[in-house]
Amino acid sequence: MKTTLLIKEIYLEGFKNIGSFILKNYFKFFSWFCFALIFMGFYALLFRIFTGFSFN
Repeated sequence: MKTTLLIKEIYLEGFKNIGSFILKNYFKFFSWFCFALIFMGFYALLFRIFTGFSFN
């Protein structure tokens, strides 16, 4: 019984912080992806303005 409890405790300790690690990396990737999309949209708008695109 003691061995089972020790294995359970080791298992719980090993996977305790994996959720926050995955979540932190997901949000980091998502923020860089959003910044890249905003930058591409801003670049496309400036490109259209400077090349004489008609916004009618």
